[in-house]
Amino acid sequence: MTVSGSNRSLRSLEDRAEFTGRHIGPRDPDIAAMLDSVGATSLDELIDQATPASIRSGQTLDLAAARNEAQVLDRIRAMAAANTVNHSLIGLGYHPTHVPPVILRNVLENPGWYTAYTPYQAEISQGRLEGLLNFQQMVMDLTAMELANASLLDESTAAAEAMTMIRRIARKNKSSRFLVDADALPQTLDVVRTRAAHLGIKIDVVDDLEQAVAGGDYFGVLVQYPGAGGQLRALDRVCDAAHQHDARVAVAADLLSLALLRPPGEMGADVVVGSAQRFGVPMGFGGPHAAFLATHESHRRSVPGRIIGVSRDRHGDLALRMALQTREQHIRREKAMSNICTSQALLAVMAGFYAVWHGADGIRTIATRVHRMTSAAARALSQAGIVPIHEQFFDTLTLAVDEDTKKRLLQASQRAGFNLRADRPGHIGLSFNEVTTIEQADQVISLLTGSPADLKTSDAELENHALPGIPQALQRSSEYLGHEVFSRYHSETEMLRYLKRLENRDLSLAHAMIPLGSCTMKLNATAEMMPVTWPEFAELHPFCPHDQARGYHELIDDLERMLREITGFSAISLQPNAGSQGEYAGLLTIQQWQKARGHGHRDICLIPSSAHGTNPASAQMVGYRIVVVGCDASGNIDRDDLAAKIEKHRDELAALMITYPSTHGVFEQDVVEICERIRQAGGQVYLDGANMNALVGISQVADYADVCHLNLHKTFCIPHGGGGPGVGPIGVREHLAKHLPGHVSGTLGAGNGTNPAVAGAPWGSASILPISWAYIALMGRDGLRKASDVAILNANYIAEGLKNHYDILYTGKNGRIAHECIVDLRPFKESAGISEEDVAKRLIDYGFHAPTMSWPVPGTLMIEPTESESKQELDRFIEAMIEIRGEIDRCASGEFDDADNPLKMAPHTIAELSADEWSHPYSRQQAGWPVASLKAGKFFASVARVDNVYGDRNLVCSCPPMEDWLEAG
Repeated sequence: MTVSGSNRSLRSLEDRAEFTGRHIGPRDPDIAAMLDSVGATSLDELIDQATPASIRSGQTLDLAAARNEAQVLDRIRAMAAANTVNHSLIGLGYHPTHVPPVILRNVLENPGWYTAYTPYQAEISQGRLEGLLNFQQMVMDLTAMELANASLLDESTAAAEAMTMIRRIARKNKSSRFLVDADALPQTLDVVRTRAAHLGIKIDVVDDLEQAVAGGDYFGVLVQYPGAGGQLRALDRVCDAAHQHDARVAVAADLLSLALLRPPGEMGADVVVGSAQRFGVPMGFGGPHAAFLATHESHRRSVPGRIIGVSRDRHGDLALRMALQTREQHIRREKAMSNICTSQALLAVMAGFYAVWHGADGIRTIATRVHRMTSAAARALSQAGIVPIHEQFFDTLTLAVDEDTKKRLLQASQRAGFNLRADRPGHIGLSFNEVTTIEQADQVISLLTGSPADLKTSDAELENHALPGIPQALQRSSEYLGHEVFSRYHSETEMLRYLKRLENRDLSLAHAMIPLGSCTMKLNATAEMMPVTWPEFAELHPFCPHDQARGYHELIDDLERMLREITGFSAISLQPNAGSQGEYAGLLTIQQWQKARGHGHRDICLIPSSAHGTNPASAQMVGYRIVVVGCDASGNIDRDDLAAKIEKHRDELAALMITYPSTHGVFEQDVVEICERIRQAGGQVYLDGANMNALVGISQVADYADVCHLNLHKTFCIPHGGGGPGVGPIGVREHLAKHLPGHVSGTLGAGNGTNPAVAGAPWGSASILPISWAYIALMGRDGLRKASDVAILNANYIAEGLKNHYDILYTGKNGRIAHECIVDLRPFKESAGISEEDVAKRLIDYGFHAPTMSWPVPGTLMIEPTESESKQELDRFIEAMIEIRGEIDRCASGEFDDADNPLKMAPHTIAELSADEWSHPYSRQQAGWPVASLKAGKFFASVARVDNVYGDRNLVCSCPPMEDWLEAG
């Protein structure tokens, strides 16, 4: 008997162990069959037919060959081992925290949570919507504000958003001056200055806030509470004085401190921002973390980001949905309040669950322990003659020392395994946290004083003072986290079942293809995800000494090298922590370059009418004037309109923002010529990399673009997390490299401290960068190219399968599309009374997440299958769409009732399908199991179609009483 494979070479057997075949869905025989179906003889021929020769590089990427999972994980382990995990007492908005294991394993490491998309389809998103509602309730309770959003990108960005929000709501105040607390976090001040510079806002950093607010010439104030140096101050007089001058106050608050401190909402704050990082989310060398923004109910329509609200479904049962601002950028474009699209949903859910797990008593206990440890340390230091400069504090002490002593103490503490704050001349700081033990505190105080410390004794001496560093007037008396959700799940059994119950309500990539156009919902492989939670990556502070992050720097440098090769650019910045921030950073880079060459007057940005809504929103954030360029009947940029607008604005033209392949799902043939015309007129070309999944290995975009942002959460496999995190690095040509984002921490080299920062941390969401590094290493040069080829094949295969049943709205050269296609449903509105929403909701009954709905063209669905989906899954989707077309025809013919038909009533829940009473004129099988394959298993929506109008008219953005859920059941 011959052993299978015994005639193969060792090399061929090792090749079979490569990862590429795990990532790409169709097998080689499937690819052959699919090519035959679309009328191409090979992948190369298909790519030649779909893409213009002018963009094809014709070169193999200069990257390593593919490696298998074991090899890649071994390499990442070696890099992780080069990091040194000291216990961080640096503070500055980043703190060590315990991630509850039940949340770590069942949320952060669970594809049922991290592979879901932003919850636009509420009926199949009820689990994470409830998780986000918990987060909002937690923030509202702790800040004592009436309304909170469902997260922002980081605390620094949230502060910048608060500033622009205040300017909107203080409309009668015509001042352009914004006061910032000198004790604000340095990275926050950096980002706020960046945002202000392009909006005509003057930033004044003030030491004495009470004196400054008495002056009157300002529209808003940003206060840090507690201060970055630890100081506690009452905010009442600042808020009262500001309001007397028709100005508003934003408070950047430490969320854990609010368990003990009088909350900003009780002292007159108008907006409260901050980070929820220390609520069970690792520091991760800077991110990702969920920031928050809370305000008054009266300002609800001025809040940036997403807000989760309570509504009803068609049965009248309670259901959750995204309320307000859900598609704000697409609707308002350059008039949008913010360019924020992706938030930090996964991290917000984790922080909310942290509060659910600990409850009010647990959070109060953690905060009290941190404060008493700090108080005991302050007493021990004072007794040794080292008196902290602030007598009132929560968790942070600042000590005045001479520079020689400072250097000696920092070196000694680092050798002993501790990192202290070192950025202020003549001072060191230490911030205690949930993870710090009494033994560690004793050790660090001993290092500072030069004599043994016993904080237990120091604490005992403070026994008569429950909160020694917090004056009575600033001690919290109001209750928080009183909703039942924060007291019900404190045993691991109950918590585990709660998390699983919520997970089961959501459709993710663990269930089915999510064919969202322009979203690239591809495989997030387990091997790629594993390093994210390794302590060597998860537990580093972003401002730790450079030599303690050698592994991170090696990985970052190598990832930048990989991305430079893939794009052809000379330099990469990994700082932007979302695609929208990549747009913002790219335009800032262009603007800085234009100013440097004496062309700072150029402020016209040309944007095609088909552009993603964040494009004009980002352009207005840097002060650009937007001029829209039309599109022709084929979905391409209207060349005549472009030429006319270039000529009209030649002396003012700063940039063109273009998406390639276009948002219409085609490769425009003349893109190289278009880009060259912009440069000839003195402008630069910004390429939105949302569709880079169709270009990797085929085209180096630096051949025709000057700047491009990449969505690592699309093309390079960072998961979407149910609405974030994301990473949006930018690549630039050589002449723009010195204008990339810098950082106040001085860790980014050239341009640091002078170039504007766009995120709080130097490398943005650093802890998820290993995912993209691992993906590129696993796929190798040939696998990356094949992924692009198969992404284009899969889209063309779907278009071929549907073209006899639906109109494919746009096609490019040779009738081909790129990696996505737009299906036109508008004719059915008139012929059958069926809308794109009806089709989207009906797809849920077939076990699918709907494609992108009504964008970029109203009344359509945009389908992007990605290379990770198998032929079987594509066939299942095609079958579903064909069956739905048959149902539409039955509506048009009158066989189905106009109002009570499977599409109008979709989706159907298992509760409705199994009820004793069935009132519909179609069968239960037609409703719930319309094709035979669903009988083997399917995903059911947990609620029926959500009533959006009811939700908007009855806006409730806090957790409903538990009896409401019982009534809904």
